[in-house]
Amino acid sequence: MSAPATPRPTLSTPAPAAPAAPAATAISARPTGLDWRLRFALLSIIWGFSFLLIKVGTEAYAPFQVALGRVFFGALALLTVLLVRREGLPRGRRTWAHLTVAALLLNTAPFSLFAYAELSIPSSLAGICNATSPLWGMALSLVALSEDRPTRRRFAGLGLGFLGVLTVLGAWQGFSGVDAKGTALALLASLCYPIGWIYVRRTLASTPGSPVALTGAQLLVSTLQLLLVSSLFTSAPTSFPLWPTLSVIALGALGTGMALQMQYGLVTEVGPTTAQMVTYFIPVIATTAGVALLGEQLHWNTPVGAAIVLIGAALTQARRPSGPGDA
Repeated sequence: MSAPATPRPTLSTPAPAAPAAPAATAISARPTGLDWRLRFALLSIIWGFSFLLIKVGTEAYAPFQVALGRVFFGALALLTVLLVRREGLPRGRRTWAHLTVAALLLNTAPFSLFAYAELSIPSSLAGICNATSPLWGMALSLVALSEDRPTRRRFAGLGLGFLGVLTVLGAWQGFSGVDAKGTALALLASLCYPIGWIYVRRTLASTPGSPVALTGAQLLVSTLQLLLVSSLFTSAPTSFPLWPTLSVIALGALGTGMALQMQYGLVTEVGPTTAQMVTYFIPVIATTAGVALLGEQLHWNTPVGAAIVLIGAALTQARRPSGPGDA
């Protein structure tokens, strides 16, 4: 979700529902005049509401179409920024080939999976499933990235996080009342992000270009991918209802375009550690929005399990010097 001031993708950074930016050269801070705490809060709200916007969008459009609208308007927002900055898109066939895979793993697949998941599960549950990305990332990094050394704290966080998932799903009740397919799709979407980051980290870590240029290119490729998939598996919409249409536009332009711009500014100003903490507010806001605005039911195990997931995720992201107690 976040990137350091000289952005390099890292699996210690949780991925949100918004697209993650590939590695890039340093970008300059662009002061907005707005206190970083207010921007942090606004970013949390925008990404937290993404799951509600997906839910509303699927009321009128097929999941692939919701995902298509999301990446299209996100790409449009970032390409507009590039136009204002007079900055070009990245060059080179190899770079675009890697961006094609990154777009599939970080945008096309997870955005589509979340949209399909929310056909049958509450937006609040989708938001909580999204919070498991750091857990998947930690588990995968132990296998794929030799420099990510496991510690007792991180192993404890991994176990605690998945205990939280079982709590959210009500495992002691035999998962009754939980749509297994929808939940599995949301968890699979969350798994896509760390897989995508591993790929990006290995292939695009030294690619020249700003995060805006690389992410804009990535969203552009994802738009083409989803345009092809949507034309093959869905029918063109016959109407454009107001609220679902506005939801898809906001999901792309705000949640995928403007939010990334805000995140880059926060990383530059306060550093990646503070900026990435926005991830831990997303499920809280997603749950609140789903209950308050969509009338979704909330049982005690949902917030309790979500809290356990977030604590576990925070432990897996802990970066401290190794001591005698670590193994």
